[in-house]
Amino acid sequence: MPEYTPNGLLFKQIHDRLEKQANNALRAKDLTMMQVSVLMALQKAAGQRLSMKALERYFGVAQSTVAGIVSRLEQKGLVEAFGDAADKRIKLVHITPAGEQCCTEASFRMDEAEENLLQGFSAEERKALNRLLTKVADNLK
Repeated sequence: MPEYTPNGLLFKQIHDRLEKQANNALRAKDLTMMQVSVLMALQKAAGQRLSMKALERYFGVAQSTVAGIVSRLEQKGLVEAFGDAADKRIKLVHITPAGEQCCTEASFRMDEAEENLLQGFSAEERKALNRLLTKVADNLK
């Protein structure tokens, strides 16, 4: 092993491990991390709805990717998709009560994962890490 591991590689390894753990935990609910992320974005949005285009931009993915995610969430009864009354070209996605319940459970699991991720860190170290990671994320905008 090299003495120095590039930060980009560390970020990739951390992301991959977190995603794998999350997807393993969500498998029992027949969900993926991305599907839960969409549900959580909808839950936090004004009126608990977003357009498909807004979801594409927010997650930085293609229209076909969002359409597939929304379709699968609709089949599970976690979201409803419908045309905007003012502009039929716009497709809106709204979270259902079942989707909200799913978010509540996922939020609890995410808190557990966050605690696992930061075990052994002091409160000061956690704040410093968050500040530095925010700075990294801002550099990539």
